[in-house]
Amino acid sequence: MSNKILILFAHPLYEKSSANKALVENIPNSENITFHDLYETYPDFDINVKREQELLNLHDVVIWHHPMYWYSCPPLLKQWIDMVLEYGWAYGKYGFALQDKVIFQAITTGGNQENYCAEGRENHTILELLEPFKQTAKVCRMEYLPPFVIHGTHKMDEEMYRNSGILYRKLLEYLENTELNLRQIHEFNYLNDWMKTVENNGK
Repeated sequence: MSNKILILFAHPLYEKSSANKALVENIPNSENITFHDLYETYPDFDINVKREQELLNLHDVVIWHHPMYWYSCPPLLKQWIDMVLEYGWAYGKYGFALQDKVIFQAITTGGNQENYCAEGRENHTILELLEPFKQTAKVCRMEYLPPFVIHGTHKMDEEMYRNSGILYRKLLEYLENTELNLRQIHEFNYLNDWMKTVENNGK
């Protein structure tokens, strides 16, 4: 049985992002994977809450795919979280709609990976900066996984973009077709590193 994956893509300047273009173009063409471009669907920010909840109901794995904007997500994704994850549906005494669904973030950052630590320019790790998203998932009784992160996007060449896209495709194919060992995944800070281990073990 395949896992159904919902990619909630939020990038207000997608046409200018070579990194995200490489990721999106490598999303497998599968009936089990839904690519949902929020800025294309809701250019006026008028989110159809019931439609979004129905989409969530139909999928097992949810991905918040977005660039890192001021240590958070673009405003439309934040509005999506505020409106769609309703009390009594996503959380609260009677809010069990999302229980046990898997969720994680696929994000791009202009900064290099070494900047994201206590001693680095950003003073925090990516995991620390994403803590509010992790807590949101926890409150909704979801299984929050480490993020898939592409760092240093402003300094990447075409081969690096291509390799990032290929790794994203392999991750999505694995998530679609494999029962996940969640304990093993949580041993890694990034899904990128876990996926590379999976690849090496398969050789």
